[in-house]
Amino acid sequence: MTNENSRNERKTLVLSVITGLSLNAVWVGFTVTEVAFSIFPIIALVLAAQGLYQEYLRQPESEDASLIAVACFFVGLFGHSAFVKAQYPAMGGNFFSILVSLSLLLWIAVKMGFLKKKDEPVDA
Repeated sequence: MTNENSRNERKTLVLSVITGLSLNAVWVGFTVTEVAFSIFPIIALVLAAQGLYQEYLRQPESEDASLIAVACFFVGLFGHSAFVKAQYPAMGGNFFSILVSLSLLLWIAVKMGFLKKKDEPVDA
């Protein structure tokens, strides 16, 4: 059961990143003249949001998992913003977006236990 629970949690986190990325792509497509408009970010946004909603209906998450999912959403949002600003330097610097994305990724890694110190073996 824990394996399936972990799989569902990872699915929620990936859908959160895709939702944030797609939302920023839609926003940039509508507001920035240098970036060509495409229908695909809208389709991805709708499908990812629907998938998140279905996961929520299937099994509500704990408070910790919800905070991590929100952080993943902002990683996608700020990550796409940094990517677009790297492609089009006239839009401004991407330092803030990169800083926010990396700090959120670090926080997610700590919360999920990826950065735990491993117990060192005791020499006898």
